[in-house]
Amino acid sequence: MERAAEMFGFGADGSIAWVVVFAIVFATLVVRYGAKLLFDRLARQLERTNNLYDDALLDAARKPIGWAIWSFGILFAAEYALRDAESELVAYADPLRDVIAIALLAWFAIRMIRFVEGHVADPEYRSEPVDKTTAAAIGKLLRASVLITALLMALSSLGFSVTGVLAFGGLGGLAVGFAARDLLANFFGALMIFLDRPFAVGDWIRSPDQEIEGTVEEIGWRQTRIRTFDQRPLYVPNATFATLTVENPQRMLNRRIYEIIGVRYDDIGVLKVVIDDIRDMLVNHEAIDTSRTLMVNLLSFGPSSLDIMIYTFTKTNVWTEFHTIKEDVLFRIAGIVEAHGAEMAFPTQTVHIASKPDPEPEIGPAP
Repeated sequence: MERAAEMFGFGADGSIAWVVVFAIVFATLVVRYGAKLLFDRLARQLERTNNLYDDALLDAARKPIGWAIWSFGILFAAEYALRDAESELVAYADPLRDVIAIALLAWFAIRMIRFVEGHVADPEYRSEPVDKTTAAAIGKLLRASVLITALLMALSSLGFSVTGVLAFGGLGGLAVGFAARDLLANFFGALMIFLDRPFAVGDWIRSPDQEIEGTVEEIGWRQTRIRTFDQRPLYVPNATFATLTVENPQRMLNRRIYEIIGVRYDDIGVLKVVIDDIRDMLVNHEAIDTSRTLMVNLLSFGPSSLDIMIYTFTKTNVWTEFHTIKEDVLFRIAGIVEAHGAEMAFPTQTVHIASKPDPEPEIGPAP
């Protein structure tokens, strides 16, 4: 009991030692409360501006600084309480303090990177938002760099040889590479997606090679998550995109209207006027892009109709808007055909029945 009492400061001046320890803990509490008030006041001030990096710095620093105050305060109090004790824990105080500082700095950097990554594409902060895919790629690389650097610094603070760790990593890298070929292939597949940018988060993509179609929700280092139109999540390994043909309808400049309209053969007299009126209607339509190919021509004499080809492009590339425009165009075409007294054709057949020759009169015996 006496040994324990001496270790924790219960000696002749034990009461004084514990008063100092209590004062350190109390001062830590006061400093932590003051830091909270300071951050709250800064937050109110920064709400008046739309500076991305000010908000990122404040948001990233809140929790790490709070934990730093508590960690270093309690560690300092523990050091003071054990200052006269012959304990091995005292020898680890400085390395432990260094590791805590490194971990908190890495946490701060990762929080700031994550905040900037999540808001750099927000138009509230930037008049020209950065592409989300590019921001995600840069954010992942920066976070990985911070983690690796922090790990090496922490190992160095604990007395490990960083050179030996790197050498071990070089030798073990060969074995890991053979064991994780698919993982590395997916990693480099993600890297090619980030560099070539065939699609981005939010794009609608599809592949004619496989049954892949939907909206890209996330591009990770191992796989890409796609949400299909029936709301099923589809997880595609990134290595697949190296050999896969991918269409990106989201980046279409226009959408095409291509229809074949059949008119009755009985209406061939007004066919030329109908074609000219349809062409004029498309040229003057506010949603049709007249800088693209626009064709309205008699295509062929079909089995039961005179076929008119309509070939044009809308200004929009949005799928829902395109179908609304196409519906309007088709209704206008039907109105033009009806206005000229013509009708749409439907499959018909004409049957010609050959008439039989009159039977020859029978010749009977002479009277």
